[in-house]
Amino acid sequence: MTKYIVRRLLQMIPVLIGVSILVFSLMHLIPGNAAQIMAGEGASPETIKQLEEKLGLNDPLVVQYGKYMSRVVQGDLGDSIRNGRPVIEEIKTRFWVTAELAIYSTILAVFIGLIAGIVSAVRHYTWADVSIMIVALFGLSMPNFWLGLVLIQWFAVGGDWLPEILKMRPSGWGESWRQVVLPVIALGTGGAAIIARMTRSSMLEVIGQDYIRTARAKGVSERVVIYRHALKNALIPVITVVGLEFGAFLGGAVITETIFAINGMGRLTIQAIQQRDFPVVQGTVLVLSMLFVFVNLIVDVSYRFLNKRIDLN
Repeated sequence: MTKYIVRRLLQMIPVLIGVSILVFSLMHLIPGNAAQIMAGEGASPETIKQLEEKLGLNDPLVVQYGKYMSRVVQGDLGDSIRNGRPVIEEIKTRFWVTAELAIYSTILAVFIGLIAGIVSAVRHYTWADVSIMIVALFGLSMPNFWLGLVLIQWFAVGGDWLPEILKMRPSGWGESWRQVVLPVIALGTGGAAIIARMTRSSMLEVIGQDYIRTARAKGVSERVVIYRHALKNALIPVITVVGLEFGAFLGGAVITETIFAINGMGRLTIQAIQQRDFPVVQGTVLVLSMLFVFVNLIVDVSYRFLNKRIDLN
């Protein structure tokens, strides 16, 4: 397993280099001048030219990218064009907000999705199964930004029908549980629907296996058959989906944080794109990409613990 982990870590290097090249190229293709934005609309051409020289924006793109990567390998993501602060400090102040939002949304999605998927598989082709799958279809169909706006209208802005203790706050993060509930629901609902459908499909496949019929024939209780034998073997594809959904939540946090005015990495990225703050955009995308790759590595390693027959070497 150690060799596998080392090999996967080495494979991360070309992936992250590819991501950095892509983001660097796209940011420089966006219309607009970072020096112009930084200097202000009334700045003279001489002032803008001096800023471009200071920021290295006059250098060829290959030279700019080489300088950027030489700093990155030393742990320096550069300084923000907007406020001059180190990008790593900008990320540190926002990272845990986005991480908490993604983790809470994943927990909600797994909790609801597993329960719904198991119930749907055990009672397949009944009204419970049909009802759960219809709800899951709606969950998949609703964009999280639309759901977020609906939740704000129902439970915050227009929530006069709710007791004061249950009325949610539509903006901010971390000061109260009332600020956490709505963005977590908005972000986690789609993931819960996907996990429910995958759990149902995987459970139905496992339940039809010979060893499940043998266990039932031996008189093993249905609860033990479902939760000890069937669910354990059905979890591998589900865990794969959970890992992918966690990465999707990190990306989806960009929209959710904007809707709910949450000062996380997603909102930081949007602000940096609008202000042509290249170092911040590149730094946030690089960090999120690294996190996503690490999550996929953890998912792959977890297969070994679920099924000892899987060889990772």
